[in-house]
Amino acid sequence: MTEFSDVALAPLPDVSDVRLGPPTADEVVAISRGVAAVIAGPDGTVRPIQEVLLAATFESMTGHRAVFEASPTAVSDLVDTLRVRDAAFRSRIVQQAMLGALVVDPIPVEVVDRLRRLSELLQVEDAMIGVTAQLADGQFELAAVDFDRNGYTSDWDPTKTVTLHASRPIDVPWGEVGEDPALAARWASLESMPEGSLGLAVSRFYRARGFVYPGHVGSVSPLLAQHDWVHVLADYGATIDNELEVFAFIARANDDPKGFSFLAMVVSLFETGVLQSGAGLFTPDIGHLQITGMPARVADAMRRGALVDGSVDFLALDWFELAPRSLDELRREFGIVAKSPAISSPGPFERGGMNEYQLDGGRAQAEARGTSYETWGASPA
Repeated sequence: MTEFSDVALAPLPDVSDVRLGPPTADEVVAISRGVAAVIAGPDGTVRPIQEVLLAATFESMTGHRAVFEASPTAVSDLVDTLRVRDAAFRSRIVQQAMLGALVVDPIPVEVVDRLRRLSELLQVEDAMIGVTAQLADGQFELAAVDFDRNGYTSDWDPTKTVTLHASRPIDVPWGEVGEDPALAARWASLESMPEGSLGLAVSRFYRARGFVYPGHVGSVSPLLAQHDWVHVLADYGATIDNELEVFAFIARANDDPKGFSFLAMVVSLFETGVLQSGAGLFTPDIGHLQITGMPARVADAMRRGALVDGSVDFLALDWFELAPRSLDELRREFGIVAKSPAISSPGPFERGGMNEYQLDGGRAQAEARGTSYETWGASPA
């Protein structure tokens, strides 16, 4: 394998020299071989889970097949291929390599060294490499802190509470608000939205599963509740497998490289389990990417996120402004394309779009409210 010391730096090209557009088949071969060289284990090979996941993401995102065969010039070929690409494209490739590293436990220390060197060669930075290094060193508690400190919420300030509609500023990004009657009433008002609207669908998403509206004790943080709207808008159920899809979609829809921290978080929760908590709610549940079809589902979610119109930070939207509008209309407006027919990914109101725990929660909530229980088509697989 080529030593990184043999590879020349690739300064960012002038605007006039930048190559835009998707990569060709030859470029995908060079890029995928280089990524494989970066994340290869001590024996010089990538593990099956790495190959399956990256093969799915490369093909879904580019339409071309990846190649992971060892090559003595893999790293130099990768860097040479990216010399005409801008910082955004280069950052995505570094993140692809990181994604491949994060599905392994333990992460080999030499892989982190290669990730650092690759980012230096490509003249891009990503704070998640430091978090990956902490995971490789077994500093799991510190890594958990740095997911927030260096990721999406690194620039959080209480003024962002405005789009969340909490009655008072939220000092901690994933902090709960307890009793907030005005916020709770705003969420409850979704139940009277028009048929076919996003707001009504989100209220049914909550009631079918017994989820507590933000503004009541026992609810999730208002910031985390933002992603529930995406479950409905992007047509994903509420199982752990669906969480991988939703955060892959959210991460790729946002051109800010910090959005990648969401995908890194859920992989570290729901594949390796090295992260003990995330987003103020999630706890580890390992091995989900090794379920048949899941790599393709995550790859498809990334594809769909990449195809939204422009760069969209779905966690920063004022969803209540959009709530009365038609789901179909909003999907067209955001440019949210349908899921690939080649995958089997349950939507929020389909069989497999909820689990038994959520079913029991929905029944209990309906009984407490004195109403009949309805799932609107959702059921456990």
